[in-house]
Amino acid sequence: MAEGLVVSKVLKDSIAAEMEIEPGDTILQINDWKIEDILDLQYYTSDEEFSLLVQKANGEIWELQISKDPDETLGIEVCSVSAGGVKKCVNNCVFCFVQQMPPDMRESLYLKDDDYRLSVTQGSYITLSNLSQKDFRRIIDYHINPLYISVHAWDPQARIKLMRNKRVGKIADQIKLLADAGLTLHTQIVVVPGYNDGPVLEETVNKLAAFYPAVQSIGVVPVGLTKYRDKLPPLRTITPKEAQHILALGLTWQKEFRARTGKNLVYFSDELYVVSGWNFPDVQEYDDFPQIENGIGMAAKFYAEFSSWLPQLPSKIPTRTVHIVTGVSAAGIFKSWVKDLDFIQGLNVVIHEIKNNFFGSTVTVAGLLTAQDIAAQVNDLQGDYFLIPKVMLKADDEVFLDDRSVSWLEKRINGKALVVENNGKAFIEGVLGIKLEVKDNE
Repeated sequence: MAEGLVVSKVLKDSIAAEMEIEPGDTILQINDWKIEDILDLQYYTSDEEFSLLVQKANGEIWELQISKDPDETLGIEVCSVSAGGVKKCVNNCVFCFVQQMPPDMRESLYLKDDDYRLSVTQGSYITLSNLSQKDFRRIIDYHINPLYISVHAWDPQARIKLMRNKRVGKIADQIKLLADAGLTLHTQIVVVPGYNDGPVLEETVNKLAAFYPAVQSIGVVPVGLTKYRDKLPPLRTITPKEAQHILALGLTWQKEFRARTGKNLVYFSDELYVVSGWNFPDVQEYDDFPQIENGIGMAAKFYAEFSSWLPQLPSKIPTRTVHIVTGVSAAGIFKSWVKDLDFIQGLNVVIHEIKNNFFGSTVTVAGLLTAQDIAAQVNDLQGDYFLIPKVMLKADDEVFLDDRSVSWLEKRINGKALVVENNGKAFIEGVLGIKLEVKDNE
C-alpha cells in the first residue's frame, strides 16, 4: 500500500524551498504521525514547530526540523488528496452527469469522485454515502469547515430512488451529527421532475433550514441532461412553468428565512431564472454569494461589477470589433448587457449564440461548450478578437472539454482569442482592449 503524499510543486521562497524539498519527494510523517492525506498535512503543519520525515526521490530519508510563524504554510502542493487516491462515488444517481458523458474523452472526465477532503479544499459537493464511522470521526475531530453536501431529498425513500443506493436514506441523522459538532454546511438540491420536486422539495428546504446556523446555504439547481442517456432512466428537464413555481415558492421561503436568520438562506441557480423567464434578483439577495461556484448568483454579480465601471469608460475608442461566444442560456443576457456599451463610438460587439450539439440541445450553459461546436457555428472572423470565458476551459490548461485547444480554435475561425475571467471587470477589459484602474478618489 502506498504511503505518504508525493510533492507535485514547491512554492518559490517557501519553507519547503528553503529546506530543499523538491517535486517527487514524499512526505511520510509529521512528528510521529503517518500522513494519510491532505487533511493530516494541513492539520499537523499548522503547529509552529514540528519534525518532518521526507523520502527523497532517490530513496534517501530526511528528517527536517521546521519552525515557522503561525500563519505561514509549508509551501507545497501534492499530487493526490491521499496516498490511496480519491474516494469514489458509490451511488448510481439517475441524473449523474458523468454517466451522460460521450465516449472517448479524457480519463479525468469519467472520474466519479465523492471525497470529503475535496469538499473542504475545493468546494466539491459530497453525498456522505461512502463515509465510514472513522471518516465522520475525523471530520468532527479535525473540525473540517465548510463542507458542501448534495442532499437532493430529505425523505429517505425519495433519496434512495433518486440516488439508487440503499445507504443514502440516513441523511437526516448525518446532517444532525455534523450540525451538532458545530460544523458549517452548504447544501444543494438538484431538482429532477418526478423524483424530488413538489412536496419533496418543500420538505427538503424546510428541514435543512431548521438546521441554521450550521446550514449556511441551500442551493436549488435544475437537473442537467445530455443526449448520451443510453440505458439510463428516462428523465426530462424542468419546464418554464415548473421553474416559475419553484421561484415563487422561493420568494416565500426567502422572506421567512430572512426574518428568522437575517439572510435568504435558500438560493436558486441562474439557469432556473433563465428557464422561467424571470429577471435575476438584485445582487444583495445573494448575501455573501455562498454558492456562486454552483452557478448561483453569477449573473447578478457579473452585472453589478460590469455596471459599476460604466461611468469610467471612454466615449470613443479606435475602431474595434469583438466577438463573444456563449451558450444559449446566456446569449440573451449578454445582448442586453452589451446595449449598455452603445455609447462608445468605434466599438462593435457581436454575440454568437452557440448551440450545444456535442452534449445535446438540452445543455445550454456556456461552461459545457466545446471548441468543435464553436468552430462549426462561427464563420471566418477575419482576424478579429473573440472572448472565451475561462469557465469553458480546463482548470490548468487552455483546453476545451473536447480536448481541442484555444489555439486550434483560433486557426479554425481565423480569430484572436482573449481568455477572460468570469467577472464584469475582465469582460469590459476584453471587450475594449484596455486596462481598468480604480481611481484614487474612489
